[in-house]
Amino acid sequence: MRIAILDSERDQLRLVTHTATGLGHECHEYTNGALLLQAVEAQRFDLLIFHWRLPGIDSPALVKALQRAAGNRLPILFTTHRADAADMAMNLHAGADDFLISPISDAELEARICGLLRRSYPALHEPQLVFGPYQFLPAWRTVKLNGVRVELRNREYDLALFLFQNTGCLLSRKHLYKAIWGADFEVLSRSLDTHLSRVRAKLDLRPANGFLLAALRGFGYRLETVSPQEEVQAHPISQERPMKANSTTPKSYTFAHAYEREMGCGALVRRATLDHKEI
Repeated sequence: MRIAILDSERDQLRLVTHTATGLGHECHEYTNGALLLQAVEAQRFDLLIFHWRLPGIDSPALVKALQRAAGNRLPILFTTHRADAADMAMNLHAGADDFLISPISDAELEARICGLLRRSYPALHEPQLVFGPYQFLPAWRTVKLNGVRVELRNREYDLALFLFQNTGCLLSRKHLYKAIWGADFEVLSRSLDTHLSRVRAKLDLRPANGFLLAALRGFGYRLETVSPQEEVQAHPISQERPMKANSTTPKSYTFAHAYEREMGCGALVRRATLDHKEI
């Protein structure tokens, strides 16, 4: 989500930005109240975090102006050095939704951001989805591997989540186009390949992490669960042999494990190969 941060202290700006971006949010920093107001009038923000007492700024008036510009739908979290009850009441009555008293800890700031966004946008609050070492946070469009956030673009995130939600299912290219792009974009054939390659590389899909992305030529793709201890050996792939004329013997399919460079990525894939049995 998009967060605007207003503070005259650079160190404080960096602290808030570091914490919010770690949660998967897009942050925009401001040191001037007038510039922030212009930005809110021109852009959409989902949360505002700002220091209550800034030099030359009438904070209550600024909050009211920001709320008018945003249509009274902008949740506000303010920080302050003062713990005076009367001051807190004035801030909240002016339109702020929550507050933090400096010095701010990363853990408390993270909890306040998550709590305020959860209350402000309940429809977006979904439980986390866990697949082995992979943790998806749909509300923040974030995925973590072993607790470490993985940087994914929007389409990459959509594709990754769709693959994990359909683990073990064979997904055709047409199905993936429809699910991720919303139409049969055959012109984006290479775009799909590129996105799959990036997802495989960024999420480090390999037996050590319990998942493998299988490319079945002519059929589509399948995300498979594998044992971290599974030894995937390279075997020669069966060569296609010519069929005799008028042959009615059905084709049989065999699978071979092989190391191949798939879509420019030196990853381990399972390749389906067609073996025509000769009668």
